[in-house]
Parts: sequence; C-alpha cells; structure tokens
Amino acid sequence: IAKELRSEWVVSVIGIVHKRPEKMVKEGIKNGDIELEITAIEVLAKAEIPFDLNEETNLITELDNRPYVLRNKKNRSIFKVQSEILNGFRDSLTARGFREFQAPKIVGGDAEGGGNVYEVDYFGTTAGLATSPQLYKQMMVGVYERVFTTGNVFRAEKHATSRHINEYTSLDYEFGFIKDHTTVMDMHESIMRDVVAHVTATCAEEFTQFSVAAPTVPVGAFPRMKLREAQELLKKEYGIDAIGEPDLEPEHERLLCQYASEKLNSDFIFVTHYPTSKRPFYTYEDENDPGFTNSFDLLFRGVEITTGGQRRHTRELLIAGLTMKGLDPEKFSFYLQAFTVGMPPHGGIGMGLERVTQKFLGLSNVKEATLFPREINRIDTLLSKDTDQSAD
Repeated sequence: IAKELRSEWVVSVIGIVHKRPEKMVKEGIKNGDIELEITAIEVLAKAEIPFDLNEETNLITELDNRPYVLRNKKNRSIFKVQSEILNGFRDSLTARGFREFQAPKIVGGDAEGGGNVYEVDYFGTTAGLATSPQLYKQMMVGVYERVFTTGNVFRAEKHATSRHINEYTSLDYEFGFIKDHTTVMDMHESIMRDVVAHVTATCAEEFTQFSVAAPTVPVGAFPRMKLREAQELLKKEYGIDAIGEPDLEPEHERLLCQYASEKLNSDFIFVTHYPTSKRPFYTYEDENDPGFTNSFDLLFRGVEITTGGQRRHTRELLIAGLTMKGLDPEKFSFYLQAFTVGMPPHGGIGMGLERVTQKFLGLSNVKEATLFPREINRIDTLLSKDTDQSAD
C-alpha cells in the first residue's frame, strides 16, 4: 500500500520507534536520531492534486486555488509570521495594562465620516460594515482607560493595487491621560519594538526562508518629522517637489523609508502633522500650528502601516469637528454620550496586519499576506473570468 500513496493523501500510520545507531544519526534534522518501523498504514482520504503543491505559480492561480495552495511551505510560513505578529502585539499591550474588547462589525454609520461604507439591509433600515472600531475604542477609554481590539474592517474602495484590499485585519488601541500625540508615538514605538523582538525570536527560520533580515530598529527613538519637513527632504534629496500637498504619495513613502534606512539606520519613520482636511473629525488640531493636526503615520519598509494621533476629548470639540467636516452631530449622538460624562485626553492607533506581514517578509503584494483576500475583482474566486488583474 505504501507504493500507492501520493502527495496530500491523509493516512494513519502505526509503527515502532527505534533509536538510530550513533553513526546513522542525521544531525540538524528534526527527529534525526530516530527511525520508524511501520507496521500498518490506513488511507483516510485520497487527494486529487491540480498541480504540484510547491511549484511556482502566479498570484491569480494562487488565489483561485487558495484552499489547496495554503498548504505549501511558503504560505504556511507567511501565516505563521502573521500569527506571531498578532501574538506579539497582544502580549505587548496586555503587559502594559491594556484590556482587549471586541468591537461591533455592523454599525449605524461611518466612523471616519468619509464614506466608502458597505451598506447592509438591517431589517428594513440601512446599516454599514465597520470601516474602523474608532468610535467604540474612544467610548471604552472611559471604561478601562487602556483598551485594544483586533478584528476585520471593511472599506468599499475601488482599488486594484498591490497595497489595498477591501477587508483587512485592523490592530487598534486607545488610551487615556496623554500629553499629546507624542505620548501615543512613544507607546507605539515601544509596542513595535516588542513585536519585532517577538517575531525575530519565533520566526528565525521563516526570515531565512524568505531571504529577508529582521526589521532594523534604531538604538534611539524612531525618526520623526512633520509632513512639511518630509516634503522638504524629498525635494532636497530626491528632487521631488511635493511641498504643500496634503498627503504623501506611495513613491514619497518609499523614498522616505529609503532615507530612514540608509541615513538613520531605521526601517521605521514617523510622519506627523497632517492637515485637518486629511484627518477625521475626531483628530485634535495642534493649538500651536493651526490647520495641522496632532496626528501621525508610521511608515515601514516603504509603506504606511499605522495611522494614529491625539483625539478631541470634549463634546464641544467633537461637535466643532463634526460641523467642520459637514457632518450632522445628531447622527453621532450615541457616540457623543461618552463625552457628556467626562473623558480624559486620549489617543491611539490603527494598524493593518496584512501590510505589516507583507513588509516583514518582503512580499510584493498585500494579497499574498491575506488568507482569503477580498478586493474589487474577487470574493474567493474572481467575480468575472474576463477581469483584468494586471494592476496586481
């Protein structure tokens, strides 16, 4: 029966374990000091293999055959690393007194106030899929002071790029009694150091497999610069004139990370003080720099992985922020209840798990770091066989 066995068949094996003679021990191989004398084999399930599990395939073939291809060594390694990133994040926050909670995924409105919400028929009324747990994180600061949540969020954005998916895992935390956004940056830096240390300790084999080094963490603080300073640096170092633009382009993020790596010995760099026009209503405006916010992005190996900052913590400030964005405060009355009974100055972050995984391992597309990607052309399988996925 052993001669009939094929790849991916499921079998039950009974045997006797023998210790190998010393001269036959296979050093450096797991269980290389023993051998198994098989006495019985039972086939539990046969497998029909569409192609060699370990052969190189393109991304579309990978995703079309996801239940099968996830079994290969490459994918098992990717999602082991992803699991350890999540473990490191959770352990670091728990050690710092944060309490985990589960935020709802069906919501009455858009937390960011910027649209791009999947609408859901909710017993005759319209609800949405959560784009962020932001409003619930802030409510929970009033309960536990330090909170975090991990879970999927949904963005109805018509992207077909290597950077975007429409459903991803967001790692979020929020905490009170901060000075300003720099307190949040200090916390996030400490947490990312913990995550890097944890993944480096548990995934050395996977880094070797993908021929990538563990992320470079500077001895001192992560580099920090205002958006306007970053734009001046781009012009001086790379001849790119983006001065006055409200945000960074993907190429700008890549070059800033290149600069941080080459000149500052860091794979991480904070960019702060985005204009109020580019940040949600709850973001705190810098009192000493009107028109700009106490907010930041953390860039890592060429892309933005984290957005965070200080939040408006009084009802009056939040109503002013909503009004400034053209939003109706009455539609946020449930959220605003938390601020009528007192809320400390607070802040926090949101970070995409799939992007972090992608950049830890040097993958070319975020979909490679997503178990079952949802994007404009796909829910498990392609929505149309005629779909052009050249943008991937």
